[in-house]
Amino acid sequence: MSTQTASRPLRLTADDFNRTGPDTPAGQYLRKFWQPVYHSVDLLAGRPVPLQILNESFTLYRGSSGQVFIVDHRCPHRGLQLSTGWVEGDDLRCFYHGWKFAGDGKCVEQPVEGNAFCDKVKLRSYPTREYLGLIFGYFGEGEPPPFSLYPQFEHFDGYVETNAYLRECNYYQNLENSLDTSHVGFVHGDNSAAFEGFGQANALAAEESDWGVRYTFTRPDGASRTHQFGMPNLFYFMALPVDKDIGWQVSLMWFVPINDERHMQFWLHRVRAEGDLARRIQERRERRRSEIDIAHQDVAEDILYGRMSIRDVDPVRVDLVQLQDDVAQIGQGRIIDRSHERLGRGDVGVVAIRRLWSREIIAMLEGRPLKQWDLTEACIPSAWGLDGSGTVIGSAGTKPAGEGASQIVDVRPHVEVERELSALHGEPRRR
Repeated sequence: MSTQTASRPLRLTADDFNRTGPDTPAGQYLRKFWQPVYHSVDLLAGRPVPLQILNESFTLYRGSSGQVFIVDHRCPHRGLQLSTGWVEGDDLRCFYHGWKFAGDGKCVEQPVEGNAFCDKVKLRSYPTREYLGLIFGYFGEGEPPPFSLYPQFEHFDGYVETNAYLRECNYYQNLENSLDTSHVGFVHGDNSAAFEGFGQANALAAEESDWGVRYTFTRPDGASRTHQFGMPNLFYFMALPVDKDIGWQVSLMWFVPINDERHMQFWLHRVRAEGDLARRIQERRERRRSEIDIAHQDVAEDILYGRMSIRDVDPVRVDLVQLQDDVAQIGQGRIIDRSHERLGRGDVGVVAIRRLWSREIIAMLEGRPLKQWDLTEACIPSAWGLDGSGTVIGSAGTKPAGEGASQIVDVRPHVEVERELSALHGEPRRR
C-alpha cells in the first residue's frame, strides 16, 4: 500500500450503514449501545427461544428466578440449537447430549463425559436488562455502558403503552424516515393532523444536539413541531393523534436490525390518563388489537406487486399507518441503493443524521474518542406548543427511579405479535 493510499482519510456513505453484522462498521457501532430485543410479556419462564438480532443468532430464556439470559445460539459440543433444550433453575441444558450451562455461560455438567472438561467449555453470554416492558441486550465487547433510563416514562399521571412492528426492509430506511417530516402530508395525508404545507422544505431545520439531532418544522404562524433523534437509533417525538381521548402522544422508539433486510421498531407511548378515562382508552385499545386481523406486511406486498391499491384497504382490519410507511419504505427496495438519489432542501434531517453517523463511525474506526450522547433537558420534543416533558411525578411515585412505570399495557395487534415473534426467532419472510 502506498503512503498516499494509507494516509487517505476514511469516507463513508449512507449505504455503509446498511450492513450490521459484527464485522461491519455500522454493526460495531450499534453494538456499543444497549438494544431492545424482545417484549417482556412474550418471554415465559422455562421456555427458551431462538433470537435473531443485529445479523446474529442467540438463545434467549428466562430462568425460574425470573432473570433473563442471552447466550450463544448453538451448543459447543455438537452444534445443536440450544433453544431446543430445557431450563433447569437458571441453567440451560442441551437437548442432544444433556450438557448444562449456567446463565453466565459456564458449562456445569457433561453427563456422558463425567464432567471431565467442564472447566474448558463456556458459552458466550450477554448482559441483559428489563425496563419499561422491554428486554434489552448488550452485544458489544467489554463492559457495557451505563444503562439509559427514561424517567419521563416512569412516574407520571398515567401509564405506558408498549408497541412494536416488523418491517421487511433495512432498518436505516426507517431511521431516515423519522427525520423526514415532508412525507407526512402525502403518505399519512388522511391523518387529522396533516395539513397543506406540512413539512415544507424552507420551514425545516436540523441541528446537532446533546443527544443527536434536533429536527424542527415551523408553521407560517410561528408554531413548531420538534422531534429529538437520539444516537444511534432512537427517536423521541410527539406522535400523530390516533385516539380522540389521547391526541398527540409522547413516544420513544428504537429501530433495531434483525438482519439487513428486516428490522423491528420497538415503541413506547406515554398515556396521560387515569381512572375511568384510562379504563375507557384501554378497553378501546384491547378491542382494536383483535379488529386488526390482516398483517400490514402482507397488504404492502400486494400493493407493491400491483395486486391491489392502498385505496382498496379496509382501515378497520389493517393498521393503516404502518401500512402507509411499509409502502413508502419497502417500496424503496429491501435495501435501498442511494447512489441515484437527488436530495433536496426537504431532506435536511436525513443529511444531518448521515453526517453524524459518518463522523462517529469514522472516529471509531480510527480509534479516536466518540461523543458521549446525553438526553438533556434541551432534548424534549414538542408539537404546536404542547410540551413532551409533561408532568413527571418523580419522588411522588411508588417505585425508585429505574424500575419502570407502575403500569405497562401491551397494545400490539395480535396478528403483529405473531409476525414479530416469527421474525425474531429467525423464520424467513412469509405470508
